[in-house]
Amino acid sequence: MKVLRTPDERFEGLVDWPFAPHYREVTDADGTVLRLAYVDEGPREAPPVLLMHGEPSWSYLYRKIIPGLVARGHRVVAPDLIGFGRSDKPAARTDYTYARHLDWTGQWLTGLDLTDIVMFCQDWGGLIGLRMATTYPERFSGIAVANTGMPTGAGMTDGFAAWLNMSQNIPIFATGALLNMGSGRELSAEEMAAYDAPFPDESYKEGARQFPTLVPVTPQHDQAAENIEAWKVLGAFEKPVVTCFSDGDPVSQGGDKVFQERVPGAKGQPHTILKGGHFLQEDSPTEIVEIIDALAKRARG
Repeated sequence: MKVLRTPDERFEGLVDWPFAPHYREVTDADGTVLRLAYVDEGPREAPPVLLMHGEPSWSYLYRKIIPGLVARGHRVVAPDLIGFGRSDKPAARTDYTYARHLDWTGQWLTGLDLTDIVMFCQDWGGLIGLRMATTYPERFSGIAVANTGMPTGAGMTDGFAAWLNMSQNIPIFATGALLNMGSGRELSAEEMAAYDAPFPDESYKEGARQFPTLVPVTPQHDQAAENIEAWKVLGAFEKPVVTCFSDGDPVSQGGDKVFQERVPGAKGQPHTILKGGHFLQEDSPTEIVEIIDALAKRARG
């Protein structure tokens, strides 16, 4: 597997991004060693809050959320998925599979031996994060679910179909502009540049291009059957699960009801609808800090 690594200087001087990178190596089944980057802020002795980003973003998406959680005494851990942010980027689209991402991210999670986790997950951060929570349920104490799902091959929304078509046909995958398009507010030029930073040129974006095609929207997709089994675990998950979808996301619209109806731990929780687009972290960061902090208090007594 050929692997690209974004030069460090691409991440220098990014607006609102004072966080030092941490790294951990994971090993693919073919023997390739990949470097996964993550943010780790706050007291190490505190139980972790895990922030899972999706595509085509990176942990920069949480830049306004991390400080608020740290100020409340939380340890905050935010990985960059392989192919995104400071993490290594396989050069071939075919190197990106749902199963591989589950393996890579699972290695990272267990390698850090994170336990008593309260997780916030959005977009692909949910497709991967929820699978980690169902694979290692004993490690998780509570989950906040936002603009995401765990698809089982039952089709797609019109919003996702439009995104799938766009992602495969636009000649230039302008990451910063796409984040701006998917946010309710107008991002600054500096913020859009920070979302462009991980990708010096189009060759670094094979993962970003491939991810939309990996969502298991048909029964034939990889991991569709495994997600059905994972839903059985979620269907018995009694720890607190709160939904906080946004009011302006056509991709995930209505997905919150699935969790509210199927997950025992979602019963009686203070579910809410936040203001914002698909990337609601850009639109409602203060509210997300409040939701995560309150969830952690409920989850940990």
